[in-house]
Amino acid sequence: MIAAYADPPYPGMSSFYKRHPDYAGEVDHGDLIAQLCAEYPDAWALHTASTTLKQVLAVCPDDVRVGAWVKPFGVMKPGVNPGYLWEPVIFRGGRRRTDRQEETVRDWCSVPIALQRGLVGAKPEGVCFWIFALLGLKRGDTLIDLFPGTGGVTRAWERWQQQFWAV
Repeated sequence: MIAAYADPPYPGMSSFYKRHPDYAGEVDHGDLIAQLCAEYPDAWALHTASTTLKQVLAVCPDDVRVGAWVKPFGVMKPGVNPGYLWEPVIFRGGRRRTDRQEETVRDWCSVPIALQRGLVGAKPEGVCFWIFALLGLKRGDTLIDLFPGTGGVTRAWERWQQQFWAV
Protein backbone atom coordinates (compact mmCIF):
# COMPACT_ATOMS: atom_id res chain seq x y z
CA MET A 1 0.00 0.00 0.00
CA ILE A 2 1.18 3.52 -0.78
CA ALA A 3 -0.19 6.29 1.43
CA ALA A 4 0.31 10.04 1.60
CA TYR A 5 0.56 12.21 4.70
CA ALA A 6 -0.19 15.88 4.11
CA ASP A 7 0.28 18.52 6.79
CA PRO A 8 0.45 21.71 4.72
CA PRO A 9 0.08 25.25 5.96
CA TYR A 10 -3.63 25.58 6.65
CA PRO A 11 -5.67 27.92 4.44
CA GLY A 12 -4.79 31.52 5.19
CA MET A 13 -1.93 30.59 7.54
CA SER A 14 1.05 30.25 5.22
CA SER A 15 2.69 33.40 6.62
CA PHE A 16 3.76 31.36 9.67
CA TYR A 17 6.23 29.52 7.40
CA LYS A 18 7.87 32.38 5.46
CA ARG A 19 11.25 31.61 7.02
CA HIS A 20 11.11 27.88 6.21
CA PRO A 21 13.40 26.95 3.27
CA ASP A 22 10.55 25.11 1.50
CA TYR A 23 8.12 28.04 1.77
CA ALA A 24 6.14 28.38 -1.45
CA GLY A 25 3.24 30.59 -0.40
CA GLU A 26 -0.38 29.64 0.05
CA VAL A 27 -1.29 26.01 -0.67
CA ASP A 28 -4.15 25.46 -3.12
CA HIS A 29 -6.11 22.84 -1.22
CA GLY A 30 -8.28 22.01 -4.23
CA ASP A 31 -5.16 21.09 -6.21
CA LEU A 32 -3.69 19.25 -3.21
CA ILE A 33 -6.79 17.11 -2.70
CA ALA A 34 -6.97 16.35 -6.44
CA GLN A 35 -3.32 15.23 -6.24
CA LEU A 36 -4.01 13.07 -3.16
CA CYS A 37 -6.95 11.36 -4.87
CA ALA A 38 -5.12 10.83 -8.18
CA GLU A 39 -1.69 9.80 -6.92
CA TYR A 40 -2.56 8.04 -3.64
CA PRO A 41 -5.76 6.05 -4.22
CA ASP A 42 -4.80 3.53 -1.52
CA ALA A 43 -4.85 5.96 1.39
CA TRP A 44 -4.16 9.52 2.49
CA ALA A 45 -4.53 11.83 5.47
CA LEU A 46 -4.70 15.62 5.50
CA HIS A 47 -4.45 17.94 8.50
CA THR A 48 -6.40 21.19 8.64
CA ALA A 49 -7.70 23.63 11.23
CA SER A 50 -11.15 23.61 12.81
CA THR A 51 -11.66 27.10 11.36
CA THR A 52 -10.94 25.91 7.80
CA LEU A 53 -12.60 22.48 7.93
CA LYS A 54 -15.74 23.55 6.03
CA GLN A 55 -13.65 25.16 3.27
CA VAL A 56 -11.37 22.12 2.85
CA LEU A 57 -14.20 19.55 3.02
CA ALA A 58 -15.98 21.42 0.23
CA VAL A 59 -13.27 20.27 -2.22
CA CYS A 60 -13.01 16.69 -0.89
CA PRO A 61 -14.70 13.63 -2.37
CA ASP A 62 -17.80 12.39 -0.55
CA ASP A 63 -16.12 9.28 0.86
CA VAL A 64 -13.64 11.03 3.15
CA ARG A 65 -13.92 10.81 6.91
CA VAL A 66 -12.89 13.30 9.56
CA GLY A 67 -10.97 12.32 12.67
CA ALA A 68 -10.16 14.56 15.62
CA TRP A 69 -6.82 15.16 17.29
CA VAL A 70 -7.79 16.41 20.74
CA LYS A 71 -5.08 18.36 22.54
CA PRO A 72 -5.30 17.88 26.33
CA PHE A 73 -2.64 20.57 26.60
CA GLY A 74 -2.34 23.40 24.16
CA VAL A 75 -1.34 27.03 23.94
CA MET A 76 -4.06 29.31 25.28
CA LYS A 77 -4.21 32.71 23.61
CA PRO A 78 -5.35 35.75 25.59
CA GLY A 79 -8.84 36.86 24.61
CA VAL A 80 -9.57 33.67 22.62
CA ASN A 81 -12.46 31.64 23.99
CA PRO A 82 -13.00 28.81 23.51
CA GLY A 83 -9.42 27.70 22.96
CA TYR A 84 -8.33 25.86 19.82
CA LEU A 85 -7.71 22.46 21.39
CA TRP A 86 -8.65 20.06 18.63
CA GLU A 87 -7.61 19.64 15.04
CA PRO A 88 -9.45 17.82 12.25
CA VAL A 89 -7.70 15.19 10.16
CA ILE A 90 -9.41 14.29 6.89
CA PHE A 91 -8.61 10.77 5.73
CA ARG A 92 -9.54 8.47 2.89
CA GLY A 93 -8.96 4.82 2.09
CA GLY A 94 -6.59 2.58 3.96
CA ARG A 95 -6.37 -1.06 4.85
CA ARG A 96 -9.57 -2.53 6.19
CA ARG A 97 -9.61 -4.34 9.52
CA THR A 98 -9.82 -8.04 8.71
CA ASP A 99 -9.45 -9.84 12.02
CA ARG A 100 -11.70 -9.61 15.03
CA GLN A 101 -8.57 -9.80 17.15
CA GLU A 102 -7.29 -6.50 15.75
CA GLU A 103 -8.03 -3.50 17.91
CA THR A 104 -10.56 -1.06 16.47
CA VAL A 105 -8.93 2.31 15.89
CA ARG A 106 -10.81 5.30 17.26
CA ASP A 107 -11.56 8.23 14.97
CA TRP A 108 -9.98 10.54 17.55
CA CYS A 109 -6.84 10.68 19.62
CA SER A 110 -5.76 12.67 22.65
CA VAL A 111 -2.12 13.71 22.40
CA PRO A 112 -0.43 16.88 23.73
CA ILE A 113 1.04 19.31 21.20
CA ALA A 114 4.69 19.08 20.22
CA LEU A 115 6.84 21.79 21.75
CA GLN A 116 10.14 23.24 20.55
CA ARG A 117 10.30 21.30 17.28
CA GLY A 118 11.56 24.25 15.26
CA LEU A 119 8.40 24.69 13.20
CA VAL A 120 4.91 25.89 14.14
CA GLY A 121 2.45 23.02 13.89
CA ALA A 122 4.95 20.13 13.95
CA LYS A 123 3.05 16.97 14.81
CA PRO A 124 3.96 14.79 17.79
CA GLU A 125 4.82 11.15 17.22
CA GLY A 126 1.60 10.01 18.93
CA VAL A 127 -0.54 11.82 16.36
CA CYS A 128 1.49 10.29 13.53
CA PHE A 129 1.07 6.79 15.03
CA TRP A 130 -2.68 7.35 15.32
CA ILE A 131 -2.92 8.36 11.64
CA PHE A 132 -0.82 5.36 10.58
CA ALA A 133 -3.26 3.15 12.51
CA LEU A 134 -6.29 4.94 10.98
CA LEU A 135 -4.95 4.07 7.54
CA GLY A 136 -4.04 0.50 8.56
CA LEU A 137 -0.41 0.98 7.58
CA LYS A 138 2.08 -1.83 8.19
CA ARG A 139 5.70 -2.69 7.60
CA GLY A 140 6.44 -2.82 3.89
CA ASP A 141 3.92 -0.11 3.04
CA THR A 142 5.18 3.17 1.62
CA LEU A 143 4.39 6.49 3.26
CA ILE A 144 5.00 9.73 1.36
CA ASP A 145 5.22 12.85 3.54
CA LEU A 146 4.22 15.65 1.17
CA PHE A 147 5.20 18.46 3.56
CA PRO A 148 8.21 17.12 5.48
CA GLY A 149 8.88 20.25 7.57
CA THR A 150 10.98 19.00 10.49
CA GLY A 151 11.17 15.39 9.28
CA GLY A 152 9.20 14.25 12.31
CA VAL A 153 6.61 12.30 10.32
CA THR A 154 9.33 10.34 8.51
CA ARG A 155 11.05 9.54 11.83
CA ALA A 156 7.72 8.44 13.30
CA TRP A 157 7.08 6.25 10.24
CA GLU A 158 10.46 4.53 10.67
CA ARG A 159 9.67 3.83 14.34
CA TRP A 160 6.12 2.67 13.48
CA GLN A 161 7.40 0.06 11.03
CA GLN A 162 9.77 -1.39 13.64
CA GLN A 163 6.80 -2.73 15.60
CA PHE A 164 5.85 -5.08 12.75
CA TRP A 165 8.32 -7.98 12.62
CA ALA A 166 6.40 -10.03 10.07
CA VAL A 167 5.96 -8.50 6.62
